[in-house]
Amino acid sequence: MVNILVIDDHPLVTDGIKTMLGAHAEIAVASSAKTAKEALALLENAFYEVILLDISLPDMDGLTLCAEIRKSNKQSKIIGLSSADETGIITQFLQRGGNGYLLKNMERHELLEAIEQVQSGKIYLCKAANEKVLEQYRNIDAATQLTPVLTRRETEILQLLNEGLTGPQIAKQLFLSPLTVETHRKNLMQKFNVNNVQMLLKLARQHRFIE
Repeated sequence: MVNILVIDDHPLVTDGIKTMLGAHAEIAVASSAKTAKEALALLENAFYEVILLDISLPDMDGLTLCAEIRKSNKQSKIIGLSSADETGIITQFLQRGGNGYLLKNMERHELLEAIEQVQSGKIYLCKAANEKVLEQYRNIDAATQLTPVLTRRETEILQLLNEGLTGPQIAKQLFLSPLTVETHRKNLMQKFNVNNVQMLLKLARQHRFIE
């Protein structure tokens, strides 16, 4: 038997979950709590395989409560319940020890799948939450691809080019050979996909490498 603890201050949510799980012989809502204080008291005296935790509680936010539960309970699987699919909340919940994330308009099959997945040691995100997280990483990846990654030496040379120094002058100032400076200059132009120093400096300003 998988014992469930539902922590939610809306009775309709708790009753809805009980109804969804009512026909499932191996899963049952063993207890429910409307506040973080009630939930922590229950957890002191009983173990629940799965905790369904509302992100918005009247006395403590669900993110903080998730972290509090994790301090003394490493075994229970915690699934966040929310009406919002905000990326920041989803990622913070997982970082604080959450095992899954569901929206409150979930279907019965999705709730059962979430419980099954977290019980097997996996992270479960509902479709909307999963798309939000993937979108965040796609945006990060796109930004990384659009913005060149420069070495410390390339940044130094870029700054000196912006100051109007020539290759030999840069070599003398940085105690490098002119060939080394020229190699770095070519690498910079390749990274910014340009064929002259003027365009290199223009794009470098747009990306805020130089002022």
